Amino acid sequence: MPIALSIAGSDPTGGAGLQLDLQVFRALGVHGAGVVTALTVQDTEKVHRVLPVFPSVVLDQLRTVLRDLPIAAVKIGMLGTDDVVRSVAHGLEDPEASAAPIVLDPVLESSSGACLLERRAWPALVSLFPRAALVTPNVPELASLAEADVSTREGIERGARRLVEEANAQAVLVTGGHLEGSPDDLLARREGGSVRLDWFAGARIEGEAVHGTGCALSSAIAAELAKGAALDEAVATARAFVRDAIRHAHKAGRGARLLGLS
Repeated sequence: MPIALSIAGSDPTGGAGLQLDLQVFRALGVHGAGVVTALTVQDTEKVHRVLPVFPSVVLDQLRTVLRDLPIAAVKIGMLGTDDVVRSVAHGLEDPEASAAPIVLDPVLESSSGACLLERRAWPALVSLFPRAALVTPNVPELASLAEADVSTREGIERGARRLVEEANAQAVLVTGGHLEGSPDDLLARREGGSVRLDWFAGARIEGEAVHGTGCALSSAIAAELAKGAALDEAVATARAFVRDAIRHAHKAGRGARLLGLS
């Protein structure tokens, strides 16, 4: 069984973060390993408190896992602080990590508005983009990281192109769940000397808010890459997987619904 590694914060509800990543890996036939970057106090309604893990402990976790397990893909989620971002970057310099594709979900804040990555850490996060096979910002994250006007499709395309051309991302998948109307996704990637832009149609699924969709998408893509899928195939499979999980989402607590993973 291929092994995928999640580097992410803990969500005690199991609806997002490291716990959800491991569930997604298992559902897609991949063994999940995990490096914890932060503890959170949260429920299905909001994040109440964030406690970053000591950067040296994050680095020790990462190095130890990489030297023991043959990691086939890495998913990076919530990192919390500038020092943790730098520790993760340092750990991924190990030769054991060199061949594993990385899916980087640039988690900046929770849906309830809690800060999940301090502002001063944004440049360090962007410096990781060239190392990733895919970066998966949602529309608000794209607006922040690319300093883009995302009120139109053309603005989203300019922002995605900026991350590829100026931040040297290999590929960027902008998730459109925050868009008005159809929640279409945009895949921007370097192709020769230019940037190729492909829109993927989405369909709005009615119902109350669902927790953890961004985490699930990036971890599902990482799982498929761990199994040897090409990027296009991994993205298509992951999008279908998350759509199905949203359709089967269920109410567990007082807040957002949890994804229904099969």
